[in-house]
Amino acid sequence: MPWVLCPSEETQPQALQAARALAADLGAIVSEFGAEEHDEAVALVSHVPQVVSSLVASRLQGTPLHALSLAGNGLRDVTRIAASDPTLWVQILGANAEKVVEILHGVREDLNRVIGTLEDPTAPGARLDLAQLISEGNAGQSRIPGKHGGPPQAYSWLTVLVDDTPGQIARLLTEIGEIGVNLEDLRLDHSSGQNVGMVEISVLPNKHELLIEALNDRGWRVLQ
Repeated sequence: MPWVLCPSEETQPQALQAARALAADLGAIVSEFGAEEHDEAVALVSHVPQVVSSLVASRLQGTPLHALSLAGNGLRDVTRIAASDPTLWVQILGANAEKVVEILHGVREDLNRVIGTLEDPTAPGARLDLAQLISEGNAGQSRIPGKHGGPPQAYSWLTVLVDDTPGQIARLLTEIGEIGVNLEDLRLDHSSGQNVGMVEISVLPNKHELLIEALNDRGWRVLQ
């Protein structure tokens, strides 16, 4: 877990050292930022994502349930943090409003751009503009640090179908450990209208085929 220390000119060296020692004892990754640099960083990586997630989720109010039944992991991923505590976020956003607003102005410009393009999607250059928008998102997403704060790394994904009964996911994870493959990430979903769970697993690319073959041999239903 990251800890950010923001010492000022009045910060005593022993206080800074005590904070570093406490963070180290708790297994935290310690960074040192200026106060304004910290506020700019958390506005981008934490506060604006909360606002955007809440805005997307708010569009679901009053949506017919038969439409929501089509939702997959994309909607769940985008709106997961929209379930956050409003009281907490009123305080957070109010305390860092200036930096959040600066980034939201940029988001608004991007929204206006894509709205303008989609209002006439067959216009010359429209498809190129949409492709560029998605590519810019690819480029930004690829810069998010990987596991344990390391450099970004490409992983391979596979989906395993499991019966929606107690113990199935635990058994799957145990068997993956027995196969000798380390999980890099894991997501859970359910097949709509069926008693089947879907476990999405990411592994290093050089372990992808090995894991698929081993799981198939053990009787698991694997989707690629």
